[in-house]
Amino acid sequence: MEFLRAQRERRHALAIHDPKPVENVGDLWAAVAEMATIGIFILLLGACFYFCRALLLPILAAVVIGMTLAPLIKFGARHGVSSWLTAIVLVILVMAVVGLVATLMAAPLAEWIARAPELGANIKQKLYVLDRPLSALRELQETLLPSAGSTIAVEPSHISMVTPVVAFVTPAVAQVLLFLVTLLFFLAGQMEFRRYVASFIGGRDAKLRFIRITNDIEHNLASYVATVTVINVGLGIAVTAGAWLFGFPSPVILGILAAVLNYVPYIGPGCMAIILLAVGLVTFSSLGYALLPPAAFVALTTIEGHILTPAVLGRRLTLNPLAVLLALAFWTWMWGPMGAFLAVPLTLMGLVTINHLFPDDDVKLPN
Repeated sequence: MEFLRAQRERRHALAIHDPKPVENVGDLWAAVAEMATIGIFILLLGACFYFCRALLLPILAAVVIGMTLAPLIKFGARHGVSSWLTAIVLVILVMAVVGLVATLMAAPLAEWIARAPELGANIKQKLYVLDRPLSALRELQETLLPSAGSTIAVEPSHISMVTPVVAFVTPAVAQVLLFLVTLLFFLAGQMEFRRYVASFIGGRDAKLRFIRITNDIEHNLASYVATVTVINVGLGIAVTAGAWLFGFPSPVILGILAAVLNYVPYIGPGCMAIILLAVGLVTFSSLGYALLPPAAFVALTTIEGHILTPAVLGRRLTLNPLAVLLALAFWTWMWGPMGAFLAVPLTLMGLVTINHLFPDDDVKLPN
């Protein structure tokens, strides 16, 4: 009996001192309700981004570029130059750079498009080694997913061919105009706009935090874009020289493409390697020689992305590769190619904001 009494007393003592998994059921449901509210807000925000992309994409792109160019506006204001004058000059320079790149690429692209059937036949002839695997894949597809039967081909009319082009060009022109106008007004009046937004924030500490966040975003964006631009220009020069040495047609165009596409991590260099392979298959007589330029480009971008760029940017501006990959996947799915170009700047802005709202307490976490 004494033994059983001692056991009961021991279990009672353990029940008193052991922490309960949930102290209060009401607190648990309150936490679940908060998480559900945040989740619903994120889903609604994503739906808004997706369905309102025609309006939000040019505006957000203008805001990102405007915050990147903001140090130039401040530099001009410190030297007595009107912000409107600096904004107009910067917008004209942006238009000039885009127009110059489009002009340089227009003639070679038009020539390649005109020779598309010839180039396709040439590439097919070079890739004859893939005929057997592709035919086996088609046979497997036909076995697993048999076609419904023969179909009758209908010759499309000229009106049906023109309609998609008009449907694409019309909103694109409107978005470009919206982007330029928003960029101009944002550059010229960003300081007033910042003070206007800060006036709605209650409390002196909150206002100061908002100003620090915006200043830090501008500084980090400007540093990141300037550094990456210098690196991409160097990469474009290297690709131009390499394309000229290999004997590619239009090496300057390939260098410009490499510099522009390298703003999009992973996806841009991958697309450039495919372009080099396609041009090499058309230019060179053997498949082995056509594989050398894309292999050299992959090696060059690997050195640039894993050694040169992190060393130049430093730890402060180096982003986590997984975060960059997830951001690229999300924004590319959300907004297409322009979303891919904006993925890294938006990720940088988000990380700067999170670091200010949730500062690191320098707590050493276990591995």
